[in-house]
Amino acid sequence: MSDEPHYTFPPAAAYRLNQCLHMIKSDSAYCARFLADPAAAMDELGLGAEERAALVPIDRDVLVGRGAHPYLVFMAELRLRMAREPGTLEHF
Repeated sequence: MSDEPHYTFPPAAAYRLNQCLHMIKSDSAYCARFLADPAAAMDELGLGAEERAALVPIDRDVLVGRGAHPYLVFMAELRLRMAREPGTLEHF
């Protein structure tokens, strides 16, 4: 066994990034705005250039490296796929 933690909490600097991912996952109106105009949706949250580049398209490794919670990355990407391809995935 290792003394290294298996999970570290996201840094405070990644708050806006995680907020964006959470809103994509949970807020259908924000998700629709993100799909229609990602730049404007990201402007609402004041995201930086590197975060924007990793969100469109979603680059899991870069996002997690910048402090995004892996669960939020997965769920936001799933929600975007569900919105882009209605009927191809079971809605939950």
